[in-house]
Amino acid sequence: MITTETTQFEVKDKVAWITLNRPAAMNSINPELRWQLSEHLNEVENNDDIWLAVITGAGERAFCAGADLKHRAMERNATSEQLAKWRQLAQETKHIIERWHFKKPLIAMVNGYALGGGLEIAMACDIIVAADHAEFGLPEPRRGLIAGSAGVHRLPRQIGLKPAMGYLLTGRHMSAMRAFQLGLVNEVVPANELTDTVKGYVDDILRCAPLAVRATKEAAVKGLDHPLAQAFYTRYEGEVARQQSADALEGPRAFAEKRSPQWQGK
Repeated sequence: MITTETTQFEVKDKVAWITLNRPAAMNSINPELRWQLSEHLNEVENNDDIWLAVITGAGERAFCAGADLKHRAMERNATSEQLAKWRQLAQETKHIIERWHFKKPLIAMVNGYALGGGLEIAMACDIIVAADHAEFGLPEPRRGLIAGSAGVHRLPRQIGLKPAMGYLLTGRHMSAMRAFQLGLVNEVVPANELTDTVKGYVDDILRCAPLAVRATKEAAVKGLDHPLAQAFYTRYEGEVARQQSADALEGPRAFAEKRSPQWQGK
């Protein structure tokens, strides 16, 4: 396990477990955490031995409570050296919310508040599993801000315009169960079952051929940008790679031989 000042990162059995680790600040996002999360995602993206990633928050109170507003207030009195450091980190960061076509599956394991930038991180993932005490929301207008890290765009796309506007324009929170009812969350479970439930998704994804999973994700997400017929006829790089892979032969062969497939990811 790699522990930094703001995160923990562990790779086990082809799965990267990323923990936002500022529990005293409800895992809120400061420049260092944003940069460190970016570095971990770079590793996930570039390491062929990692097939998917899970993102969660330290402690039981919060997944991520959004931007660290105390840090933003501190910026007004920061030294030139501090400002220069934060600017450099920002330049080197590719935040999760701008990784529009991240190839590998991402699961958000929401163990508490997912507010503002925290909800935006969760919405950038492919699957969200939440503890039953979790709360979701984009309360930025109550602070004179907007959910500018794509929250104002992702929420209407993920739950529909009218429900989204009800939350965007009021800053209200929604319960985990309401988020499930609106289709934002895949599953809601008691807190003591959260990790095992996420591991169930992880295990099922690992039973699939990794290139098939990536091709499926690419086609589903990019296809949303097109009308149905155009989406169907569009050429997807991930699907071309899958068709030409050894795993594309291994799957049918293993089925015919009545054995479990041995995926190589190539």
